Amino acid sequence: MSGSVTILYGSVITPVDPRTWKALPQCLMAIGSTGNIDWMLDHVEENKLAEALSQKGYVTSQVVYLKDGEFIIPGFIDTHTHAAQFPNLGKGGQYELLDWLKHVTFPKEAEFADLDFAKEAYYDVVRRSLDCGTTTSCYYATLHLDATKILADATSRLGKRFSVRYAYLRLTLRIPTRSTSIHWIELLSSQKCNMDRTGESPEYYLEKSAEQSLADTSFLISYIRTLPPISSHASIGTAPEPLVQPILTPRFAISCTSECLGGIRDLADRHDRQRRDPKEPRMRIQTHISENRGEVEYTLKLYPDAGSYAQVYDMHGLLRDTTVLAHAVHLTDDEIRLIKERRAGISHCPTSNFNLRSGVAPVGRYLDEGLKVGLGTDVSGGYSTSMLNAIQNASIASKVASMTNIPSPALRDISHSGTVANSKQLVSPPTTPPSEPTEEASNSRFTNRQLPIQTLFYLATLGGAHVCSLSQKIGSFSPGKSFDALLVSVLDEKGAIGVWGREVKCDSDLETKRKKLEENLERFLFCGDDRNIQKVYVQGCLVGGKLFGQ
Repeated sequence: MSGSVTILYGSVITPVDPRTWKALPQCLMAIGSTGNIDWMLDHVEENKLAEALSQKGYVTSQVVYLKDGEFIIPGFIDTHTHAAQFPNLGKGGQYELLDWLKHVTFPKEAEFADLDFAKEAYYDVVRRSLDCGTTTSCYYATLHLDATKILADATSRLGKRFSVRYAYLRLTLRIPTRSTSIHWIELLSSQKCNMDRTGESPEYYLEKSAEQSLADTSFLISYIRTLPPISSHASIGTAPEPLVQPILTPRFAISCTSECLGGIRDLADRHDRQRRDPKEPRMRIQTHISENRGEVEYTLKLYPDAGSYAQVYDMHGLLRDTTVLAHAVHLTDDEIRLIKERRAGISHCPTSNFNLRSGVAPVGRYLDEGLKVGLGTDVSGGYSTSMLNAIQNASIASKVASMTNIPSPALRDISHSGTVANSKQLVSPPTTPPSEPTEEASNSRFTNRQLPIQTLFYLATLGGAHVCSLSQKIGSFSPGKSFDALLVSVLDEKGAIGVWGREVKCDSDLETKRKKLEENLERFLFCGDDRNIQKVYVQGCLVGGKLFGQ
């Protein structure tokens, strides 16, 4: 697609905010030669298509028509995952976090000292992520400098936006397709995982010192910046932005000394001061927070001067509006206020939180508080590479929260025999449609309630873009933004047996078509898989999907 103007006509769904999306059964969209959306008309009746195109200077022969049962959505944004843990998928579910790290994670990550193994694994990781519909990933790598360079190279060659975390940094870059011409995807990648605290990581998987860790990180930042800059493809409107961007990432407070955390802050500050262009992105930071109660308690023992886990990062200058905090299951009220004040973002990783028995993050409350929230697969604490799985488990997590926080009046109606006097009182209130807000809903829209489909979709797309400080560029469709997108088909012929494709077509009035489109998206989110994802685009370039390479 990139290199010329492409015009698409058919069903499109794009998020607007946590409660709202636009479902557009007859959308006309033009993607320019740089991979950005040139223009977009929400509704054009088919018998007026020629007229609308003529006003833009085009003809109908230039249009690519979507089939009934196909639709386009923004690419998924995985705000937290570990590239080095893909080989461990499905292992270690019997452990909780700290034992899981000791027995499952650290031994596997140590194997990435073998660069042949790293090259084989990382190229497969990027390809699998793309084919699952993930167009932007925040990857954690390992503490190995050379292996993390391989991950950055792999993303640069395969065509995806994502973040790689070498022991403590992540970066963004684009990777090319398998076609003869080079196209690129933005990738948030990391420098390396910082792990310099003696006694908290095994001796075979530990950095020599904070000084060495910081030196390696600085070198990796420089290396990332030598990767090919894609001038035209890196521009969004009039705001050019490199497609490969470093982001600092201390693994978590337990693995880092205070000297190391302070050094990461200094690296970020130095980068921000040295920016040659004010439009150049500020340094991003990512880490873990409050995933497991035992982890929280141990962190506070290691940092007795901190009043909370969040204060550990804040006292070292790492809690900023460019910071991504993974998990946030057990935050206190004061921590929520602090994170909101610092405008940091939260990566909700429900699959991992269930699998390692960490708990259920109160995402509804975070949304009501105005925090930035996205979704993460957290491979391999999470056992699936697919953001569809994260969406499904985010829905389940919200239902668990709604069932375990039943209003007290309902509890008082339970008789001594254990029966419910009025069973309707135990049913969560119906979700208010975005077009019909109520006063009650405006006061507490999400806390302890089942998350609406619109919200789940938002978290996996535009919400993640906000968390990654990329919302001006990706996460939704509008003129000037990158065409990072998925072409999805829910037709039976695609072979995804979980999707009932016999009822996905609609030949009726516009409102009926809109409802059918919303229904088809819901089918895909809860019953679909990679077989439904026909094409994956990053910056207008075809980089994955079932039809990629055909």
